[in-house]
Amino acid sequence: MKLTGAQIFVECLKEQKVEVLFGIPGGVLLPIFDVLYDAPIKFILARHEQGAAHMADGYARVTGEVGVCIATSGPGATNLTTGLATAHMDSIPMVAFTGQVATSLIGNDAFQEADTTGITRSITKHNYLVKDVKNLAKIIREAFYIARSGRPGPVLIDLPADVQKAVTEFSSSGKKVEIRSYKPNCSGHLQQIKKAVELISKSKQPVIYAGGGVVLSGGSKQLRELAEITQIPVTTTLMGMGSFPSNSELFLGMLGMHGTHYANFAMQRSDLIIAVGSRFDDRITAKIDAFAPQARIIHIDIDPTSISKNVKVDIPIVGDVKNVLKKLNEIVLQEKDKFRKNRLEKWHGQIKKWKEVNPLKYKKDDKLRPQFIMEKIHEATKGKAIIVTEVGQNQMWAQQFYKYDYPRHFLTSGGLGTMGYGFPAAIGAKIACPEKLVFDIAGDGSFQMNIQELATAAQNKIAVIVVVLNNNCLGMVRQWQELFYKKRYSATLFSGNPDFVKVAEAYNLEGLRITKKEEVEPALKKAIAMKKTVVLDFHIEKEENVFPMVPAGVPLDEIISGLA
Repeated sequence: MKLTGAQIFVECLKEQKVEVLFGIPGGVLLPIFDVLYDAPIKFILARHEQGAAHMADGYARVTGEVGVCIATSGPGATNLTTGLATAHMDSIPMVAFTGQVATSLIGNDAFQEADTTGITRSITKHNYLVKDVKNLAKIIREAFYIARSGRPGPVLIDLPADVQKAVTEFSSSGKKVEIRSYKPNCSGHLQQIKKAVELISKSKQPVIYAGGGVVLSGGSKQLRELAEITQIPVTTTLMGMGSFPSNSELFLGMLGMHGTHYANFAMQRSDLIIAVGSRFDDRITAKIDAFAPQARIIHIDIDPTSISKNVKVDIPIVGDVKNVLKKLNEIVLQEKDKFRKNRLEKWHGQIKKWKEVNPLKYKKDDKLRPQFIMEKIHEATKGKAIIVTEVGQNQMWAQQFYKYDYPRHFLTSGGLGTMGYGFPAAIGAKIACPEKLVFDIAGDGSFQMNIQELATAAQNKIAVIVVVLNNNCLGMVRQWQELFYKKRYSATLFSGNPDFVKVAEAYNLEGLRITKKEEVEPALKKAIAMKKTVVLDFHIEKEENVFPMVPAGVPLDEIISGLA
């Protein structure tokens, strides 16, 4: 049958089972939006294109499906870039569509023209400029395949206005997409896996270091099996939170700049690191030439370019984490005599001492402490809520003092560190999982970067609980100025924060102000019962700090301890 490019766009989304589309329309997208008017796809009208991209990102993270967003040409497309870069750094499957001026006008500085494919080339897994409607269906199918396969990531398709109007033959396809130059290796090399098992069996002080790749691959069950069979302690990255249950005695918490003492000490004294779906970024390794000096390293990752990029490894295994761990666990079970339960007794005893001497802690007094708030949220939700964070101190308190036992329940901008990510991503997560409680843990600085999405929440009756840890400053930057710049607070203090309660009410939503410890529990209960977006404005101390902390340029175990 003959269809326009706009109709092919919608048919391909239906073919890919897309249920929700996030975005903002524009002039060059009118052909598509006219077809969307009658389409069985829910459209969420954001208030800023960055917000739309983060909504698609949040939707993708909790479902494991491809998130989809759309923006018009020029400024609409450039506004998407922060969301694309965020998804790219964290390997989130997304397909973004942008409108473009007609093909005859490209390169002529037409109204609202931008070189979208050029701008986004380095922050997407792949991108396309569609110049012929005959190629449109093939390109859309390829885009979804690329976004979700191998190491996931965002793919962008730039759609000129005339391509949307042009007519061509269209037939639905049930064929598997094949791209000759793109063949991700998902299985893992069996001999390398056998070598890894042999090295694991001989180790005396091993640590499993798990990252976001465990969550993305759906390999959390296999990770737990490996740890429980071998009794090897597990530490995770920020992106790996929830991939291993926090209530396990084998769990060390997060490692790195704001990781636990015992995770960092264990890594530095380990004789074997089993890196699973992680990439040894600078927040994890600290001073790289002093990182884990005695350790041999096994590295499992689907992306061959991530292996030995930052840290030289001894046994590289390229493959999907879930698939590789399945094979590895099978071999470990066959050779279980090598993995006696008390084999690592001395190592466990050392870790237990580190935990006793340096637990995560905060000052227990009458002041309203953010750590206390996180603990109360965990109590109120029984640890089953989806927690989304902004970036900064709020992000670190959320990972330290809320305990995560399930994958895809902790969403944060790990690689790019995008302030303004949390609230729109929480909206996307809530749309994907309407039956779950969704919290956005925010700083007053981050929340204001996409605060306009309160309108999106109100219009669509989306119930997200926003916890604003309000200290009237850019808290993490201020903390660095306190510790390393003699409290010279240059451009980090706010003198004119809005009344967040009144802001929420202006959008016909609810707001509550909390200034005392005894108000925390009732406020949380009230917010949960309201079934609509609620902004909880928690007034905390300006000079509240995140500890422990590893300063830049020192080894991982040279840690600043302290209380706020």
